[in-house]
Amino acid sequence: MSRTIAPGERSPIRILVIDDHTLFRRGLTALLSRDTRIAVVGDAADSGEALRRVHELQPDIILLDNHLPGVRGVDALPALRDAAPQARILMLTVSEHEADLAAALRGGAIGYLLKTMEGDALIEAIVRAEQGDSVVAPEMMNKLIAAYRGTPAPASHAAEAPTTSAASAITSLSPRELDVLRGIVRGASNKEIAREHGIAETTVKIHVQHVLRKLEVSSRVHAAVIASENGIL
Repeated sequence: MSRTIAPGERSPIRILVIDDHTLFRRGLTALLSRDTRIAVVGDAADSGEALRRVHELQPDIILLDNHLPGVRGVDALPALRDAAPQARILMLTVSEHEADLAAALRGGAIGYLLKTMEGDALIEAIVRAEQGDSVVAPEMMNKLIAAYRGTPAPASHAAEAPTTSAASAITSLSPRELDVLRGIVRGASNKEIAREHGIAETTVKIHVQHVLRKLEVSSRVHAAVIASENGIL
């Protein structure tokens, strides 16, 4: 029986897990189901089954492995996005290859996570993704920055280019905003940055908004690239 949502309470984030290993799917479902903010509504073992389940369930978040029978996860991204345009897709894989990372983000995935991550970090990433944040495993941030530097920005992203010099924009950041920017470069979540500096998570969120506004970008990834290029580590 489904749980009744109390007035003012947010509905759980509805998750579809796509992975060809039955034990992993079951274990991941059990892990995620411990958090009341999340509801695993289904799973699938291959891309064909995944498409049927996505059409049927219209989940909020799709956790997608890259190594599926027949079709790689990154190659299934366009069809999954067409089947559920509102869903946010997170790659959850063992692959640390830069090419897979780049293909996933070009294909429309909102994040790229590794199966070696801790359960609490995965849940935090899911919550951030549902809120619209791009989430990338900290181990992959340097590869992402390298890939981002080497790829010309699409015309649709022209508005994200800073209108003032990056160096000048960075000098306008407060010491705390610089601390937060360093955390972004490392791929840290707002919660991790808050814990490191002994401040509230809501305060970190405000600092992140200020950083993005001052750098005149709309994504944490672009902010991390600018910071890396200007020696902010």
